[in-house]
Amino acid sequence: MLIGLISDSHGHADRVTQAMELLNSRGAECIIHLGDIGGNDVLDAMQGHEVRIVFGNCDWEERELGNHAESIGIHVDHPIGRLECDGKILAYTHGHRDELMQVSLSEHVEYLCHGHTHHPRDECIQTTRVLNPGALHAASRYTVGLLDTTADTFDILELDATS
Repeated sequence: MLIGLISDSHGHADRVTQAMELLNSRGAECIIHLGDIGGNDVLDAMQGHEVRIVFGNCDWEERELGNHAESIGIHVDHPIGRLECDGKILAYTHGHRDELMQVSLSEHVEYLCHGHTHHPRDECIQTTRVLNPGALHAASRYTVGLLDTTADTFDILELDATS
């Protein structure tokens, strides 16, 4: 399965629109926003696709965001979500709550996806591959991730710098 990962958009719906176009052009079947969404306009930019979200430490209006997300067909899995893809377990959270990260690591899920740091990451901790797509705000380059659970590959994709 091809899963697109987005994080830390902090209200930049224009960048989320560009990220969605890029990930969809690469065949993403599902998009996960890993938190610090920043507003309903970002959720609106993801509408019409298979999207799952968790909230970040800067998503102060969780209830409002959650209600809007659900009203437009976006799945809210806060504070941590899990998917089974190709017989592998993928857990995802924003990354600012270490105890949630540790639970997934102790369960030895195949993939643990997070945002929060604004830096791409692809690291194995014991049997878990820990992935971070980078950020769409406050980063030296705006990046998203594309995880292929069938091929076990993770690509960092950079948005066009002119946007």
